[in-house]
Amino acid sequence: MVSHSELREIFCSADAVCFDVDSTVIREEGIDELAKFCGVGDAVSEMTRRAMGGAVTFKAALTERLALIQPSREQVQKLLSDHPPHLTPGIRELVSRLQQRNVQVFLISGGFRSIVEHVASKLNIPATNVFANRLKFYFNGEYAGFDESQLTAESGGKGKVIGLLKERFHFKKIVMIGDGATDMEACPPADIFIGFGGNVIRQQVKDNAKWYITDFGELLQELEK
Repeated sequence: MVSHSELREIFCSADAVCFDVDSTVIREEGIDELAKFCGVGDAVSEMTRRAMGGAVTFKAALTERLALIQPSREQVQKLLSDHPPHLTPGIRELVSRLQQRNVQVFLISGGFRSIVEHVASKLNIPATNVFANRLKFYFNGEYAGFDESQLTAESGGKGKVIGLLKERFHFKKIVMIGDGATDMEACPPADIFIGFGGNVIRQQVKDNAKWYITDFGELLQELEK
């Protein structure tokens, strides 16, 4: 059993920190916002709730929700311009502080690359450090499915991305931070998992995470010590 001081030590000496995006880096669930924007909000948020609880496989839940939303390229762009995602308080400062310490910061999301790249640009995170699902569109901009070959489209996908990062960059210590069961499952291969409940508290994560926070200020304070 890793002690609390050991967890803190790993966080402060990590060479890479990976964040989930929906309800972690941003306050919203991107897919729910897109669904609301496309007029099918209630039905999709119920499916999201089931998926977050681990009741269905991630890919099945994603396929089912997108079949209902059918977002066009134009709708995705309009959502970003009219209702851009809200960054969680403290995330900008935390990412900036990590980057000053030469820590690589990654965004790993089961959400959509177009939305996650928009968030990454606000945090000065390069698009090459974004792992998320790609929506596909026909030449006229209508929805054509999603790229099922992305690691993030699968159950356990976040862990597979972290495994890939360790292989590719030989990181010694990787931290995963997120609000959901899919984030917690990514440890291992992540060296530690920090549960985040600043936007929404998922009981399963709160009960099982060895380190659980509700404010990014707590992690900033650790780095300042």
